[in-house]
Formats: sequence, structure tokens, C-alpha cells
Amino acid sequence: MSVDSIAAVAAPEPSQLLAANPSNTGSLSPTIQNDFTNMVSRGLDEVNTQLLASQVDLQQLAAGNVQNLHQVMIRMEDARMSFQLLLQMRNRALEAYQDLMKMPV
Repeated sequence: MSVDSIAAVAAPEPSQLLAANPSNTGSLSPTIQNDFTNMVSRGLDEVNTQLLASQVDLQQLAAGNVQNLHQVMIRMEDARMSFQLLLQMRNRALEAYQDLMKMPV
């Protein structure tokens, strides 16, 4: 994921979240839920695209069809780092969910 793509989907202010659905402060409005779903889907698609591109680059490298080894290695490392970031985000979300489930009601 690039920094530009993260900056493009900046989170709204908390006051905007409440203003979007003032009658029901216990849940987010459908618009905000859809925005979050779209943001996650776009992030997953970007990581998947990077992984597929690095796999194609690796196959071309194995076949000897690569002119610039440095660019292949950079793209592979970029895809690896994006995947690691995705895994860490998933782990943090899962850990937060488990902490919420452990809380007494």
C-alpha cells in the first residue's frame, strides 16, 4: 500500500460520525459502514495485486526473461512488506475483538 492511497481515505472527525446519524449514537450509519468496507476491500485488492505481480515477476526471473533484476527485487520486497502490514492489521483487529469478548457485561 502506498502512502498516497492511505491519505486519500482519511478518516472523518468523530463529530462528523455523530452528525451522520444523530438519532442512533450506538452504531455507525450505513454510509460509514460502507466506506469502511470499501476501504478494507480496496486495501485487500491492492495487496493481492502486488502479490500477483511479484509472482509473475518471479516466474519471469526464473525463465530468464528479466532485464532489470533490481526492479524485480524491489517489487517483491514491496509486496512482502504490504502483506506483512496486512497480517499485522488483522492480528491487531483480532486481538481487539478478543479483548472485547473478555470484558464482563
